Amino acid sequence: MLNKELLDILVCPVGKSELRLDGDSLVCTSCGARYRIEDDIPIMLVDEAELPEGVQSPDELKCGE
Repeated sequence: MLNKELLDILVCPVGKSELRLDGDSLVCTSCGARYRIEDDIPIMLVDEAELPEGVQSPDELKCGE
């Protein structure tokens, strides 16, 4: 489980938007990209993010505009 202090400082690496905890992922509140959490470590690599429906590449994420 991520501690609250870490969750409070993490942001989406694309557009620096807030993230919300959703199960075993962090989800960008702006673009919807999902970053998985493995062994309590958030994997904040854009190339490994689960992209929202209809988005084909990280370049298309809306919070990066």
